[in-house]
Amino acid sequence: MDIVWEGFKYGMLLTVMVGPIFFALIQTGVEEGFKAGLVVGLGIWFSDLLYILFVYFGMSYAGELAQSDNFTHISGLLGSAILVAIGIGTFLSKPPPFDQATRSTRRSSYINLFSRGFVINTFNPFSVFFWFSVTSTMVVNDSFNHLQALLFFGTIVATIMTTDLLKILLAKKISDKLTNKHIAASRRITGIILILFGIALLVRTFL
Repeated sequence: MDIVWEGFKYGMLLTVMVGPIFFALIQTGVEEGFKAGLVVGLGIWFSDLLYILFVYFGMSYAGELAQSDNFTHISGLLGSAILVAIGIGTFLSKPPPFDQATRSTRRSSYINLFSRGFVINTFNPFSVFFWFSVTSTMVVNDSFNHLQALLFFGTIVATIMTTDLLKILLAKKISDKLTNKHIAASRRITGIILILFGIALLVRTFL
């Protein structure tokens, strides 16, 4: 039970941190509905799974990589450029007009939606540092066996998936109350926030 509780706490820690992933889920849920938001979530969760596998099974290599200045600079530059590019695209693009009957219907392909979630999460340097720190402080230091590690990581991922689904459902409920002007304004706000996250990441990378 202690392992489950620790996994739940780490999952909630990652959940309550408001970042680009949060806004990507909310925007997609508001504009294109629950299924579209779910596919974005699948991209995010798949990215998390790859990080877990990479860090857990390549702990020594991952540790050297995470401490490398080149890795920090390259990942920071890539992450910043991607967030700013997505933010600018989101800010400049206009949602097509739709009425209440057709609101929140999917317009993006599933591949684009999945890729959006995967790319934003993968090139967010916080993700790799989070999973590395969790693995080093909990799994390695506490000498978890494979079953204990599976239970620990499984609880974290289950917590993230559950809370992300709640965010998407909330976004869907909110969309029923919004007008076209609200949708356009929320897209611009999301774009600005993503750009600011990208700039902040760039500043932190070199400071």
